[in-house]
Amino acid sequence: MAAYAVGFFLAGSLLLVAALRVLPAPTSAFMLHQHIDDWVEGKGYRPISQRWVSRERISAHAFHAVVASEDQLFYQHNGFDVDAIGKAFNQYLRGGKLRGASTISQQVAKNLFLSPAKNFVRKAFEIWFTVLIEALWDKQRILEVYLNIAEFGDHLFGIEAASRHYFGIPARQLSAAQAALLAATLPNPILLKADQPSAYLLKRQSWILGQMRALPD
Repeated sequence: MAAYAVGFFLAGSLLLVAALRVLPAPTSAFMLHQHIDDWVEGKGYRPISQRWVSRERISAHAFHAVVASEDQLFYQHNGFDVDAIGKAFNQYLRGGKLRGASTISQQVAKNLFLSPAKNFVRKAFEIWFTVLIEALWDKQRILEVYLNIAEFGDHLFGIEAASRHYFGIPARQLSAAQAALLAATLPNPILLKADQPSAYLLKRQSWILGQMRALPD
């Protein structure tokens, strides 16, 4: 039975990732988990604001901003930044805080298919889905999915919903400064508010803009 279960999971996950190479993702594990959190906390049902848009309807500045902010080696690696992982692990061994070293591909795997839980089992699944995503999707598709499912605020997911909520414009009209501000909130979009930018958030936005200019075309 265990062998059948493993085989079913491997085949099912392969088919799912292959289908999402061309089909819009109707939701994500993180969005579903938000509804579960609301129910557990007794808040009832609260709608999530999210609207899928194709890459042609997203400003190029948004793609540049998340790469500059989250994963500058995105186009060079195959889903895992080995150097960053090694540095984070060595820092942890020296008694430092275990910091994240996830690539955009890993974040897509986690946000789309898995729960926010932090344990080795979930990490193993994250690795598996990251391998599938990198094998079956091109880099532009990975960024397209990432921007459509990333959390940008309370019950606010995806670049289109975020752009309309914060700036009153569709995602295709985002300026470099606006895209950089949204990207700056991604480490913690609940704490870092694009509509109430702190000094830290504005400083981070400025840094991202500088990194965007330094990225190769």
